[in-house]
Amino acid sequence: MNTSPVIAIHGGAGTISAAALSQDAARGYHEALHAIVQAAQKLLLGGGAAVDAVCLAVEMLEDCPLFNAGHGAVFTHDETHELDAAVMDGIDLRAGAIAGVSRIRRPVRAARAVMEDGAHVLLAGAGAEAFARERGLELVDPSYFSTEARRDQLHRVRAAGRVTLDHDGAALAAAAAEAPLDEDRKMGTVGAVALDTRGHLAAATSTGGMTNKRVGRIGDSPLIGAGTYADDRTAAVSCTGSGEIFIRAAAAYDVCARMRYAGQSLAQATEAVVMQTLPAIAGARGSGGLIAVDREGHLSLCFNTEGMYRGHARGAEPSITAIHR
Repeated sequence: MNTSPVIAIHGGAGTISAAALSQDAARGYHEALHAIVQAAQKLLLGGGAAVDAVCLAVEMLEDCPLFNAGHGAVFTHDETHELDAAVMDGIDLRAGAIAGVSRIRRPVRAARAVMEDGAHVLLAGAGAEAFARERGLELVDPSYFSTEARRDQLHRVRAAGRVTLDHDGAALAAAAAEAPLDEDRKMGTVGAVALDTRGHLAAATSTGGMTNKRVGRIGDSPLIGAGTYADDRTAAVSCTGSGEIFIRAAAAYDVCARMRYAGQSLAQATEAVVMQTLPAIAGARGSGGLIAVDREGHLSLCFNTEGMYRGHARGAEPSITAIHR
């Protein structure tokens, strides 16, 4: 079997700021998205596995301070960092995840190590960090993840008495005039999905969570079936949005279940979950989006917010990136 490979990535969804109309302001985001898509695309075209491609893409997103994962992660209410990540291989439903860590430089690598170890699926906190240390993964001082833009964002949001996923009340100022999405109201998760030349699927997701979240809060990203899922029989899915609602809807798995049991297409399944199921549970708080690719290479980049950082490439075709609708 020689399938044309597909890679797609996302870097969060949310509300468009007034500065969003400036193409110059968005250039840095587009350049970062293109570079990451192209690196994963090159790996796939060289015969690399889908799971390798999604992990590479998410690692690069974690290293980029423009996005809320790894370096540049948002702060908790106590001005600390707690990061989550997950990876799933569609071949055999192997999965690994970590949650609530603050010293693992590239959380998705630790999630993959959990998957490859095979004894567990999800490790959290100090136990996850001890596991990463045993596996020789790079640990850093928690300050590595901090940026002044994120610290300023925390102070604004904390002063307003809310967290970033609360869309009620007046919008706060954007974290920076250059941000094409209002950083105070963006769901800051990154993720990737891929189909490789052998027809296998994989998904990976990583996040710093939401600004001003309670210490110990865990969202959908590291929960298999909620924010991350991959199954060669159906699709690979990575979500970004109001984590609590995605958990309640088992959103990522629901896409695949609709395809497998109800015979829906990828487009039908993602549209139903994102545009109907999530808002029906919690109205505007059920907001966000997802990226998904199915076993035939169909792609869906579906969101119910005003914008979502995203990029994709098919085969050797040029990469495509977008932020707004």
